[in-house]
Amino acid sequence: MSRTLDATRGSVTVAGATRTFTLVGTAAPGDARPLILVFHGSGQTGDRHRAFTGGVYDALAARGALVAYLDGFRGNWNDARRESRFPARRADIDDVGFARAVVAALASDRRADPGRVHAVGYSNGGQMVIRLAHEAPDLLAGAAVIAATMPAPENFLAGQAPRASLPVLLVHGTRDPIVSYRGGTMNWALRTLFRVGGPTWSATRTARYFAERNGITTGPTTTRLPKKVPADPTEVERTAYEAAGVPPVVLYTVHGGGHTVPAAASSAPALVGRTSHQIDTADLITAFFGL
Repeated sequence: MSRTLDATRGSVTVAGATRTFTLVGTAAPGDARPLILVFHGSGQTGDRHRAFTGGVYDALAARGALVAYLDGFRGNWNDARRESRFPARRADIDDVGFARAVVAALASDRRADPGRVHAVGYSNGGQMVIRLAHEAPDLLAGAAVIAATMPAPENFLAGQAPRASLPVLLVHGTRDPIVSYRGGTMNWALRTLFRVGGPTWSATRTARYFAERNGITTGPTTTRLPKKVPADPTEVERTAYEAAGVPPVVLYTVHGGGHTVPAAASSAPALVGRTSHQIDTADLITAFFGL
């Protein structure tokens, strides 16, 4: 599926530096398509993340959106965690400016609709989406965070723009060996390998945080989804925070899932845990954001 769609390389200039991305899908000037910004994990590029996920987000392009796989600086993003130590942080790379520049470039001739921009991030990319949700909420119509949780207050770097309510979709595996579903601090080996540190909240507390940020004060509704693939040992639970007149927040808990993006096909290595086939992340995004 993924390799039959049109993919082109693009670039923008941010603070005098050339930043690159891969665009999947086509649109003529004036089409005003929804735009999906995809932020990869540590050590990846946009194209590597596309392969790592089995091209799952390409399905969004097949359904009429434009999908931009952005390339981080030397494999990383200047994300929301205070104790990140990779080159993007040390060089103080303006990744918020990069996201704005990509949107501006694709919206300049109305190929993309600037009112329907959604950011999707995995791991380090999920932390980048958390940063965007706080510093550039005006840029986004919604955010999806996969295999990443909210930094604890003492580890939270992002600034605070005027608050704006956003629909937030969260996906996290209970057996994630890198970013614990329960939160806390990575062990020494992982902190050294990924050059990050500091405590983070649990996935459930992260969902509650975004719900409260949207003004939702009622408790969530939790349902266990039926198994679509009987042989797949993972199971999925949906926890939804909803209230009249405000955007929802939904957490998909993948019981037995690892540090992966749920999809029908994935090349994620076994060392990051199991990829669930009970849900498809592109389907979740399509339904949740009304694409």
